[in-house]
Amino acid sequence: MAESTSAAPTSWHVSIRRGRPKEIDRVTVDKIYLIGFMAAGKTTVGQQLAHRLGWRFEDIDDLIERRERATIAEIFSRHGEPYFRQAEREILQLLVPIRHVVFATGGGTFADDKNRAIINRDGASVWLDVPLQDIVDRLPIHAQRPLVTERSALEQLYRARADSYRQAHVRIAAGQLPPPAVVDRIAEAVN
Repeated sequence: MAESTSAAPTSWHVSIRRGRPKEIDRVTVDKIYLIGFMAAGKTTVGQQLAHRLGWRFEDIDDLIERRERATIAEIFSRHGEPYFRQAEREILQLLVPIRHVVFATGGGTFADDKNRAIINRDGASVWLDVPLQDIVDRLPIHAQRPLVTERSALEQLYRARADSYRQAHVRIAAGQLPPPAVVDRIAEAVN
């Protein structure tokens, strides 16, 4: 898709799965949620995709941190994961009326049933599918990720979340691709 040159925001028409996998609906996509495991490149790709479309970009984790005035790690430490997921859901509800935006979600956002329902009703969910070994290679040794403590726990979390990611409207194999190529594939998939 060519870069938008007009002042009016671009909307895409796309066939995406709704409900059972065999059902196809034609919808206008005016919001994209990038989903996937931590370090999948959602923020980097999201910024580039939004620029290409002439849309806004927002990172859900950043919005939560601003609202809570604490880092994600601090929120997990002080209040636990259920509190964090509730804060995430509240942010998602607030974002529903906003159009022409690309969102980078947290790695666990789409794994939550209620969050996944909000996202899949509100826009196109695009899974940046990155193999676990690529994820491990991208994570710094001192990574301050609340749910990552050791390799076996990371593998278990990856497998558990992959099951929910498969419910996204679009899957992009993004492992060894540079961000501009991932943006191109998303554009091809939803155009």
